[in-house]
Amino acid sequence: MIKKLAVLVVGALGLTYGIIYFNNTKRTSTPMTYLANRLSVIKPSPTLAIMGEASKRKALGEDIIILAAGEPDFDTPDHIKEAATQGMREGKTKYTAVDGMPDLKKAVQKKFFEDNGLSYDLSEILVGVGGKQVIFNALMATCNEGDEVIIPAPYWVSYPDMAKLFGAKPVFISCSEKDHFKVTPENLKKALTPKTKWLILNSPSNPTGSVYTRDELVALGNVLKDHTCLILSDDIYEYLTYDGEFVTLATACPEIKSRCLIVNGVSKAYSMTGWRIGYGAGPADLIKAMGMIQSQSTSNASSISQVAAIKALTSSRDFLGDWKKSFIERRDFCLDKINAIEGLSCRKPEGAFYLYINCEKILGKKTSEGNIIATDADFAAYLLNAVGVAVVPGDAFGLSPFVRISYATSMNELEKACQRIKKAVASLV
Repeated sequence: MIKKLAVLVVGALGLTYGIIYFNNTKRTSTPMTYLANRLSVIKPSPTLAIMGEASKRKALGEDIIILAAGEPDFDTPDHIKEAATQGMREGKTKYTAVDGMPDLKKAVQKKFFEDNGLSYDLSEILVGVGGKQVIFNALMATCNEGDEVIIPAPYWVSYPDMAKLFGAKPVFISCSEKDHFKVTPENLKKALTPKTKWLILNSPSNPTGSVYTRDELVALGNVLKDHTCLILSDDIYEYLTYDGEFVTLATACPEIKSRCLIVNGVSKAYSMTGWRIGYGAGPADLIKAMGMIQSQSTSNASSISQVAAIKALTSSRDFLGDWKKSFIERRDFCLDKINAIEGLSCRKPEGAFYLYINCEKILGKKTSEGNIIATDADFAAYLLNAVGVAVVPGDAFGLSPFVRISYATSMNELEKACQRIKKAVASLV
């Protein structure tokens, strides 16, 4: 049984998960050869695939605890929902400017100035259908065949595939646990080449929750001063920083601001993942190109979602204090429980809502059925099969052997999940 589930988890990484794989030299017997060759270089989102499978099993009546979600479990605050309802009553249900409503762009402009000390013209701001589309637009607008995109690992699962889709080569920098999963100036300097088009930084990080300090960003900026690459700063978890201050690269290193694209949105801090509103701020010529691409794909983001986002960005975030307090409580609870399990360990994350758990000491052990846990994907499959806990293997994020859990769920669910994980690990020999 574990082997079947290992195939499922590995399949969620795009290796066997129902994909028709083909390229220029080898095709399967399935006569679906009309699909574009570019699809051979990408795979479905591993986290969404695992979430989908776990949710399906749960819907069928299985007792599954899902710790794979990348979204807060809190509801969107009422004042934001009410603003959307009022917007509909007022007829704000038509097309908007492709790059976003002027009032929303002004709210984003104000947010950057007040929260980050950064000044942007409205021509330097774009609103998209989630932060993911903003990143997609940026890479599509800039990447040529043979360009290189530096991606520190572990990374959010979509970065490499987006780069590949547009002919660029992902260049991974393995960031060790001893460095708190953060890229060092020395490793960055080694990875930079004349072909480097982008460096992608994500802080607080998905999947590790690591946060770059101001001094660390300054040190990276000193390396980047000598190069001409663009920098994509994915700040989507900005307001979910618990320990220390949040600083974005363009603030820490204003001399390279002209090469930075900051990507953010309302998904995480306002629990508005389904509203699909992200935004980017960067060089006007890049933003213009991204808007042109968006005009030929989705056009504007939902007008009602934009109205809600205006309210979110221009209203008090007092509610976030209670949310952060709850996240910290859950984080610390899970840390204590996981680190008390022999064979597992985890460093304390400074932000986001994930634990990146080292499971190296589990590898090589056997289940009661005699199956060997050879990889973190095997371990994830074992947890799902043996105790009904869905986690994401580190292989999905480019750094093994780890598994990621999300603590953006109720304390009751987390207590049960930690008990089940403890039981599952204790059963290994």
